[in-house]
Amino acid sequence: MYRRVLPLLLAAALLLSGCAAAHKNMPQKTESKEMAGHPSDMSGEESMFMDTTENVIYLAGGCFWGLEQLMQSIPGVLDTESGYANGTCEADADYQTVCKGNTGFRETVRVEYDPEQISLDALLLAYFYVTDPTVENRQGNDIGSQYQTGVYYTNESAKETVERIAEIERGRSEKFFVEIGPLKNYYPAEEYHQDYLEKNPNGYCHIPKAEMELFSKLRIDPGDYQKPAAESVRDKLTAEQYRVTQESGTERPFSNEFWNQFEKGIYVDIVTGEPLFSSTDKFESGCGWPAFTKPIEEPAVVELEDLSHGMRRTEVRSRAGDSHLGHVFTGDPESPNGVRYCINSASLRFVPYAKMESDGYGYLLYLFEE
Repeated sequence: MYRRVLPLLLAAALLLSGCAAAHKNMPQKTESKEMAGHPSDMSGEESMFMDTTENVIYLAGGCFWGLEQLMQSIPGVLDTESGYANGTCEADADYQTVCKGNTGFRETVRVEYDPEQISLDALLLAYFYVTDPTVENRQGNDIGSQYQTGVYYTNESAKETVERIAEIERGRSEKFFVEIGPLKNYYPAEEYHQDYLEKNPNGYCHIPKAEMELFSKLRIDPGDYQKPAAESVRDKLTAEQYRVTQESGTERPFSNEFWNQFEKGIYVDIVTGEPLFSSTDKFESGCGWPAFTKPIEEPAVVELEDLSHGMRRTEVRSRAGDSHLGHVFTGDPESPNGVRYCINSASLRFVPYAKMESDGYGYLLYLFEE
């Protein structure tokens, strides 16, 4: 795990790879522009520079080339811009200055979106899907303070959403280094950085292309399935459902509701209703729990290392509700694709095909088209 003080030799070696090396010898910025506006107060927090656009978020996630491309690929995103945010020095920000590592500026993507098409929840959870929150001043092969992760908001509505999602993500990791706070300052990056991967399709990117494609095709918006307050969760669940979903428990095999059910329909998070699995991907398994080859959409579940009970396993949790679902295994001889998502029935609610439209899941009926 990389901490604040990095071995100099390692840092020097990695500087020659990844985004930093790709930037070498590029044209320098001739003019730097601070974001329009003036400081405003946010309930006693540090002042920030105004961005009067209502639906906008600033995301620092390593090299901004890849993160900008990812955000551009998500339907509902209206505009993106690479830049430098939340620096501590008074000088204007440009790439050559920021790379010195003493400015406090982070490579950041300004994202403007249409809330009628995509929620801020969805954008933030996509961001956390492709970043590693457990490392400081680093993402992928890129090391330096300019690659520090951060989520910066510009209004109270966004603040509430950012802090709510950050709390969920913080609970999924032993270490959490993502900066969460208001936007203090911002400078657009040089023109050659803008839409970099569109101009250079084979350019460096620390985010895999497969993940870019994932988010360009998503239909499930986690913002429609927000996790209720803790007291509401306890009130709506049975003791067994609460033990499994909130305390990472495991129900008994062969004596749970869905282990041998194969009716046509979808399985949703018992806490939030977020769609997770389809009967089209369910298969007969001797494990005694519901078994699926894959989720409806890969980012709808979060996979975490689980070292409990003296074993090394991969835990599966729901994206929006953070409910414990079960575990995923590979090399399963009974699975059509070798993958078995072994899920507790107590974590699921089944929605029959005939009720999907009336229950608000009509947009997923395409799953059953031949």
